[in-house]
Amino acid sequence: MVCKRISLRDFRNIDAAEVEFCDGVNLLCGQNAQGKTNLLEAVFYASVGRSFRAAGTSEMIRFGAPSAEIELDYRDARRDQTLTFRLFRDRRRVAEKNHVKVEKLSELVGSFRSVLFCPEHLSLIKDGPSERRNYLDMAISSLYPMYMHALQNYHYILKQRNALIKSAPFDRSTFDGTVELWSRKLAHEAAIIAEARLAYVKRASAHIASCFADMTGEKEVPTLIYDGSAGGKEEDYADKRKTEETYFQLLMSSHDREIAVGATLWGIHKDDLDIRLNGKSARIYASQGQQRSLALSMKLAEGEICREEFGDHPVFLLDDVLSELDAARREYLVSRIHDKQVIITTCETEGLPSLKEGKRILVEAGRYQEGSR
Repeated sequence: MVCKRISLRDFRNIDAAEVEFCDGVNLLCGQNAQGKTNLLEAVFYASVGRSFRAAGTSEMIRFGAPSAEIELDYRDARRDQTLTFRLFRDRRRVAEKNHVKVEKLSELVGSFRSVLFCPEHLSLIKDGPSERRNYLDMAISSLYPMYMHALQNYHYILKQRNALIKSAPFDRSTFDGTVELWSRKLAHEAAIIAEARLAYVKRASAHIASCFADMTGEKEVPTLIYDGSAGGKEEDYADKRKTEETYFQLLMSSHDREIAVGATLWGIHKDDLDIRLNGKSARIYASQGQQRSLALSMKLAEGEICREEFGDHPVFLLDDVLSELDAARREYLVSRIHDKQVIITTCETEGLPSLKEGKRILVEAGRYQEGSR
């Protein structure tokens, strides 16, 4: 998988730009707030149809402009292809593949594949459950478009069920008459998502353990356990029918509590990923260095699973992450990505001697110019 070119119009601080990438390492060099991460964000958006900065559509449109456009040319195992996204302030978006309109975003997700690594991911272990759920959702969505479809369905149903809960104090009869329907629908999507998450966690665990051992030379063995709010053993989540019924029973068991707090208390939006070293919680007992090594291993595992699934590596996007790593982890990361396409943002290239043979792109005020190597 290779990103050949990206063209942007009215995206963030970028009026208009076109950038071509080489097959190896591409360094986006410039001071802060010049547009390095904006370009990376656009590349990532073409991969999963959403920003990694938790931005709404209007935030990605340049101030004063009615819309924005992203066009990305890439090469996969079969041929050269093009993805186009037009974003509008009323939250509409139009997507095309090879200049043919695509109605559902899930039909595009996974066409162009990338793995993002940014400084926030280094806190993946010690941060809250939502960060680890987001890690899983991003990784799995890039592999299986139907997973994103299930996630979209789940969050739509969750929104409707929460609205029903909030209205219950004023209209209990409507709540009592419809809560079973919404709970059944939510449990159905939850079972699909939980099964996919568990399968991914099991698949990733071996890669993560291997990367961690190579990087640290330590004897600690990392393990990942899917910690579902439905309880029970991890293996239970592999049985969709059993998981669906468990979630449904939970959703029907605590109506008074849910009405009191005004929200759904059970479901995959409450689940977590338990990361351990030698059986102990990495969030509590692992050192900062160990936590960073684990986070780095988790991101590299994404790329390896993608390669196993599709036969080639994704494009690696590194957003100012090398400056956050110590020398040993920086060298390890460089050694693992040297033969893959990588797009890296950086304020300076000191300490990156093995990456200087690639293409350097100078970034200033939303403009991109190829620089000397």
